[in-house]
Amino acid sequence: MTIAGNPSADWWRGAAIYQIYPRSFADSNGDGIGDLAGIAGKLEYVASLGVDGIWLSPFFVSPMADFGYDVADYCGVDPIFGGLADFDALVEQAHALGLKVIIDQVYAHTSDQHPWFTDSRQSSVNPKADWYVWADPKPDGSPPNNWASVFGGPSWTWDARRCQYYMHNFLSQQPQLNLHNLAVQDALLDTARFWLDRGVDGFRLDAINFGMHNRALTDNPVAPDDGRPRRRPAAYQTYVHNQGQPEMPAFLTRLRKLLDQYDRRFSLAEIGGEDVEPVMQAYTAGQEHLHSAYSFRFLAAKRITPATVRDALQKWSGAADEGLPCWAFSNHDAPRWISRWAPAGHEAEFARMIMLLLIALRGNIVLWQGEELGMTQVDIPFERLRDPEAIANWPLTDGRDGARTPMPWRSDAPNCGFSLAEPWLPLGEDHSQLAVNLQDQDAGSLLNLTRRLIARRRSTSALRLGEITVLDAALDVLVLERTWDGQTLHCIFNFSDREMPNPDAAAASGKIVEAVNEATLYRLAPFGGIIVELG
Repeated sequence: MTIAGNPSADWWRGAAIYQIYPRSFADSNGDGIGDLAGIAGKLEYVASLGVDGIWLSPFFVSPMADFGYDVADYCGVDPIFGGLADFDALVEQAHALGLKVIIDQVYAHTSDQHPWFTDSRQSSVNPKADWYVWADPKPDGSPPNNWASVFGGPSWTWDARRCQYYMHNFLSQQPQLNLHNLAVQDALLDTARFWLDRGVDGFRLDAINFGMHNRALTDNPVAPDDGRPRRRPAAYQTYVHNQGQPEMPAFLTRLRKLLDQYDRRFSLAEIGGEDVEPVMQAYTAGQEHLHSAYSFRFLAAKRITPATVRDALQKWSGAADEGLPCWAFSNHDAPRWISRWAPAGHEAEFARMIMLLLIALRGNIVLWQGEELGMTQVDIPFERLRDPEAIANWPLTDGRDGARTPMPWRSDAPNCGFSLAEPWLPLGEDHSQLAVNLQDQDAGSLLNLTRRLIARRRSTSALRLGEITVLDAALDVLVLERTWDGQTLHCIFNFSDREMPNPDAAAASGKIVEAVNEATLYRLAPFGGIIVELG
């Protein structure tokens, strides 16, 4: 399989982006919750990683039912994070350090406390009556159709003010916007313009495939039983009619036209679900839609193998009019990969190989805060859980809190230097041993390896921009070829805990560009990885 590269020099193409969860990055005012000033105070550290930019998870005004993904004011900073002046200072400092700033935009839904919804629910004839998805009950009073919420239960909540149901794909506190309504689109584009005028360099569009619904409210079909546990009602149906609607790209074209009025702005679509690559590619096709799409292939993987990587890459043809994939191994919604994937007793070697793999992939890559430290998933006791889904389904779901715990900055400081107060979530028991100050001083640490590898990606066009070919994806070995402008690299990975000969004969006559875990041109140590430039 060969995937074509793109010769464009856009800053985002092949970029490495660092995701920051504001609540858990750094607390500047001692209330136990991270904030914008705390982030600004750590931007020099972020810049030291060599990444191209940061992605900030929501910091907008919100009642925090879903910790910021329920927006009550798209143009305001929630007081727990600071104010607009703090945001402006953060952007100014980031730009001074050469970092781009990408922020989340949540266009599928708002908070039920947003003024738009407050108006919409008053009656069926007010000016914002059609800004959300409302529907009459069936004759027996039951919800309009069988759509199920991602977080459990039906996608419909009764509202006595209108004597109708309103739709929500997630929590009942997150009513669904009606993006079929051009007035709603205009209002959202106005909020995008507000942040672009403040200097942001791009947007990550949260759950954007949920942005439009089937207006006929057709029932979703029953999902076939694949043998996996089904702990949510949503798992019993295939999401056909409550997401991925054909009208959505037209709205994305409007957004892209707005972005193109500004210099070198970037758009990244988050599109979750099963086999959604056709939607991802439709939302990023050509020059009139979004730039890149964020893949869940690795976030949802319980284990990683050469076949996992091959199958993910094969979903992208690399055609000239195709958007660019964006890869992440962990984020704020997925358990940390080192806890999901690493074999017990081999965590350090495995982490080095996986970091080498990440920088070898074609497309954009996203590093989740703490990933560069090897932060593990934290087992949060029930009484400290904050994630509403985890609380509702405890102990049957992994929950999201365990991946959102605070950054460990100093091993010798209270709460590892995150805050002087008790943090909103507990730190992991082993996280003080992974703290930034310790790894900073250790030349062989994962942190310093990550810095070196990101620098290698930035300085090597074949890694950042090149075509990619999967040469081998045997049981334990993965061989990728990256090519660009006459340069050919072979990236070879041993996914096993045993030493083996390097199966790539072509590499024997090459020059080592990067190697981890003592891999050589001829032998791969357990979890060894090597990048070789061919002559």
